[in-house]
This record gives sequence, structure tokens and C-alpha cells, in this order.
Amino acid sequence: MNKKYNWAILGCGKIAKKFALELKGLPNANLYAAASRNLDNATSFASEFGFEKTYDSYKEMVKDPSVDIVYIATPHSHHLEHSLLCLNHKKAVLCEKAFAINSKEVLQMVNASKENNTFLMEAFWVRFRPKFKKVLELIKNEDLGKLKMVKSDFNFLGEYNPESRLYNLNLGAGSLLDIGIYPVFTSLMLLGKPTQIKAIPQFSPTGSEESITVFLSYKNGATAILNSSFKSDYKNNVELSFEKGHIAYDRFSNEPILLQTTTKNQQITFDAGPNLGYQFEAMHVMECLDKNLTESPTLPLSTSIDLMSILDTIRKEAGIVFPNHD
Repeated sequence: MNKKYNWAILGCGKIAKKFALELKGLPNANLYAAASRNLDNATSFASEFGFEKTYDSYKEMVKDPSVDIVYIATPHSHHLEHSLLCLNHKKAVLCEKAFAINSKEVLQMVNASKENNTFLMEAFWVRFRPKFKKVLELIKNEDLGKLKMVKSDFNFLGEYNPESRLYNLNLGAGSLLDIGIYPVFTSLMLLGKPTQIKAIPQFSPTGSEESITVFLSYKNGATAILNSSFKSDYKNNVELSFEKGHIAYDRFSNEPILLQTTTKNQQITFDAGPNLGYQFEAMHVMECLDKNLTESPTLPLSTSIDLMSILDTIRKEAGIVFPNHD
């Protein structure tokens, strides 16, 4: 029987609640510790999901010898600090996206993982969902010809609050690193690194980017059109155009994948599993640790390095600057 791992949550916000809810259903995951800078938040979180211990200090939590894996769910402006804290205490790390603010920070995290021989992975949960795996299978197996264009969107209507993580530049604000990272990740997974990048941003009163459209081109002639915005409630779909067909799907739902060619029009179903799908990345982390791996073969650190490199180039092209980091 595989080992049962003690999980700790660092940062008890909204995304941590979604993750903890689905982590709770895994037989080899023990909900061990919840840590927040506010003890009341940690206590409330622990009580809601059944964690055994609470901490109001991240430093004290990582000193706990019983902690095996830390899920970091703080704003990405703090991911470098918190990842280094965990890695330097030999705690395996699953860190939310964006992995950090820029490539310099990502490389520091990767180096710390290697120096401490300790597991590190970016929490790109959609990579492990059955729906995305089915899309990859369709691309590989269906006779669609070459993938020519990726169109990917992620938008929602966000409340304007200059102090929130969506608009406060000190927290790495902006739609690109918060939600635009999903379309960029999709293009990276399906087309690789682009040869040319163009970006059209729209800025908020705080100076943060609240909407952006990105155009990518590739050596093989393929293109990508990527959109993210806090000011639009437009659909969050992915559309893939091939030489001989078309695939369309909603990124987060468990609705069927649509596949169209000149001869057929299909709805492709898949085994979605329970809940939203955060449990799949947690399962993968524990499988990696069972094998004594320090990085994922499915989502290697090189992918996170490439992703942040593209995001850096987009930010430079768009004139997006984080004063405390760049």
C-alpha cells in the first residue's frame, strides 16, 4: 500500500478551500495542518475541512517534522518567499500558479528544489483533468491534420478594488498572471514556444492590466489568439482549428468536447471523476513522491520555466511592470 502523506495548506483563501475539499476525498492524503498569518483564519479553515493542526506562522509550520507536502495558495507575489521557505526545510511543494512573478524568481525556486533534492511542481490542475487528457488524445489520434490555430479565452466580471490582488500592483495584479496564464498554458502545451508575440493591454486606474489580447505565431505557421479580462463575462472556451477539423471545449466544465470534421460532428465524452478536478494534481504529486521523484514527468519544471519566459515577454511587449519585483 502506498504511503499516506500529511498535507499542509499555506494560505487559507478561496482557492485553498477548493483544493482542500477535493484533497479530503483521497485515501492516501491526510489533512494535517493549516497555516495562515491570522490564527482565526487557520482555525476556521481547519475546522471546516478537518485539518488536525493550525499555525499562525508559516515558519513554525514548516518546522513541523510531520508535514510531508505543502500546498502554497498565497498570492503569486509571495510564491518565491514561501516556496523557498518550504524547500529549504525539505518540504515537498505544490505551488499555485502563477508560479512566481517573473523568470528570475522561478529559477530561484527551481534551483532551491534541486539544491535541497526536494519535490516542486506548479499547481496547473487543468493539465491533470481527464478532459484535457482527452483533448490531447484526440489531437494525437484523430486524423485532423496539423493544428493551425489556438483560440483561448478566460474572462470574468471582477469588482474593482484597488487593494485587491486583481488590481494592486504590489500583489502582482492583472488578468495576465491571474487568469490569462490559462490560455498561455494551453498554447504552450499544444503548440510549444512561439517565435513572435504581440500584445494589446487595457489598464486600470491603479496601473494594473485588467484586460489583454495576445497574438502568438510559430515557426510551423500556426497562430494563437489569447484573451483574458476582469471586465468581460464572455465564454471561457478553447477552440482548436486543424487542417481537417475543429475541436471546441469549455476549459472547466465536464461538458462533452465538440469535434467537427467535413464528415462528422461528434460530442466526445470522458470519465470526469468527482468534483472539479483538483484532486488529480494532488494524486499525481503523491505518485511522484512514491517514486522518490523531485519533479513531475508530466508537468516538469522546464515547462514552468518556459511558461514564465513567455509571460515575461508578453509583459514586456505590453508594458506591464511590477515595481517591487521587476
